[in-house]
Amino acid sequence: MKTISVNVSEPVYEDFMEHAQRTDRTAAELIREAMELFRSQRIRPRTSLAGLKPLNLGKTLRPLTSRDDLLGEMLK
Repeated sequence: MKTISVNVSEPVYEDFMEHAQRTDRTAAELIREAMELFRSQRIRPRTSLAGLKPLNLGKTLRPLTSRDDLLGEMLK
C-alpha cells in the first residue's frame, strides 16, 4: 500500500473520526473505502452489457445453426 497525506477541513476530519468511532473502524479504513468507491464509480466505472443498446449491423449473412449458438456455453 502507498502512504499518502491529504489535507482536509476540520469539519470533514471530525465527521470521519466520529463515524469511525461509531462503527469501530479507523479513519484510514473509511478513507480507503471512500477512495475505492469514487474510483469504481467515477474513474473506472464498469458498464453492464444489459445497459447497452442493440446495434443494427445489416442483414443476416446466413441462418444460425446449433453450432453457432454460444449462449448455452456462456451461461454454464
